[in-house]
Amino acid sequence: MIIDLIGEGKKSTKEIHEHLNKSGEELTRSGLYYHLSELKNAQIIEVAQYLEEGGGAPEKVWKLKTKKITIDLLETKDNI
Repeated sequence: MIIDLIGEGKKSTKEIHEHLNKSGEELTRSGLYYHLSELKNAQIIEVAQYLEEGGGAPEKVWKLKTKKITIDLLETKDNI
């Protein structure tokens, strides 16, 4: 759902969380941060910019880093 939501544009962490909640997904903020981190580590999404809002940490705005993933299901000597 996160990937579909971001799509061709950009979405802030807050926008993603609000959309998921409105869609009936009961995901905590920490749960969302986990999934965003996993998608970032897999190089599927990346931070597009930071939004400065008040005195706290800046909010991340996400975008897709890639639209296509290739998975090699068989290990070869080159992949080990």
